[in-house]
Amino acid sequence: MNKRIVLVLGGARSGKTSWALKEAERRLMQARDEAFACSAGQHALYVATAQALDAEMQERIQRHKEERGEPWHTLEAPIHLTDTLKSSGAYPVVLVDCLTMWVSNLMACEIPLEQAFPELCTVLRQMSNQTILVSNEVGLGIVPDNPLARRFRDAAGRLHQEIAAIAHEVFFVAAGIAMRMK
Repeated sequence: MNKRIVLVLGGARSGKTSWALKEAERRLMQARDEAFACSAGQHALYVATAQALDAEMQERIQRHKEERGEPWHTLEAPIHLTDTLKSSGAYPVVLVDCLTMWVSNLMACEIPLEQAFPELCTVLRQMSNQTILVSNEVGLGIVPDNPLARRFRDAAGRLHQEIAAIAHEVFFVAAGIAMRMK
């Protein structure tokens, strides 16, 4: 199976994660067919960047885990995404959901984005599996009214551009329909 970096962008509740999950499962089935029952771990890895900071989020995360079920293994990486990706080699398909949550977590911890973004791109280039990255496109609305929100929007936009530059495929999802951009 060929290494691929896939970026999936869309608005909140656009259907991007559902589409990305189906696409990842399709690619996993392709990998299984190519490996023909090889024991090379025929599970996909779901890397979650959200943090369960309140009861509603805990319930949401649990519901999503149950909905995914097989063939998914889940790892949480709200901050140390690159470390998690470095150790994902046993999985033919990796889905990261979502990059904007990761950016928010980094900003909350005051981790320098100018170091984190290039490190992520370097790791993505080194990975041998199919990697699908989901992220919210936050630059389509009005200019935010406060400096923190503008900084977040700008950072997310920069990260999307950096990943799109190295990605093999880029999709934009609206109303559950994916449009291929690259």
